[in-house]
Amino acid sequence: MKLRNTVAAAVAAFALVLSLPASALAASGDFHYTYRDDNGVERSGTLHDPESDRCVNLDAVGSDDVDPGYAPHNQTDSWVTVYLGADCEGPDWRLRPHGRPATDRLLVRSVRFDVNEWR
Repeated sequence: MKLRNTVAAAVAAFALVLSLPASALAASGDFHYTYRDDNGVERSGTLHDPESDRCVNLDAVGSDDVDPGYAPHNQTDSWVTVYLGADCEGPDWRLRPHGRPATDRLLVRSVRFDVNEWR
């Protein structure tokens, strides 16, 4: 009887673990960008271990009503698509994992990381 209860409890615990939602995948590392604040002072922004497969409007530049950020630098382990428009719209460009900094001419307002990209 005790063995049957133990087995039943183990099966129930295993089923419970399988039913829990998986944690969101995240890119490991940092994504940097540069922008100018309202006073024209150059600032930098960073996303640390950003969530993947979700559009992220970048702080201070993530609206079409402000000047975009520039010179994005992907130091994560994931591919990232940078977008000129907010909400991951408009012209886009792909940046490789652990790549070199992009030039000041590459403008960015929003990004999407893809941990499943294997190019």
